[in-house]
Order: sequence, then C-alpha cells, then structure tokens
Amino acid sequence: MSLIITDECINCDVCEPECPNDAIYMGEEIYEINPALCTECVGHFDTPQCVEVCPVECIPKDADYEESHEQLTLKYQKLMAANG
Repeated sequence: MSLIITDECINCDVCEPECPNDAIYMGEEIYEINPALCTECVGHFDTPQCVEVCPVECIPKDADYEESHEQLTLKYQKLMAANG
C-alpha cells in the first residue's frame, strides 16, 4: 500500500527530505505522496520514515493503493534499476 498525507498536514517540511524515493512533494496546499514512487520505505528502512518523523501523525496507508510487501519490494527494485 502506498501512504497518503491527510489534510491534517501542517506543512512542517520534515517528511519530504526523509523519503528515499522522492515520492513526497508539495501539493497545492499540503504535502502529497506520489503512489507510483512510494514503497513505504521497503528496501531502504524497516518502517516508513515519513511516518516516523511526522509530528501530527497524518500519514496513514492509502486504501486506494493496496500493495503487498512483495509488490512493494518489486516496485523498489524497479525504481532502483531505473535510477541506475
């Protein structure tokens, strides 16, 4: 599953630099997560780093993008291959 940033986001800027896949970006009003790039940090860390640093706990799993651990691992491998 990809993660999503809810509208409780306070734009504190701590999540964006923590994302190893550059999936987090500033949207029109709050930070957003590109589900095509989010692997929940699978392949990089044991836990999603954005969730770890978020002071308002506004980054749950996105039910619209359900993925198994295996699917996230494959996505991670494809992203790493594409980045050389």
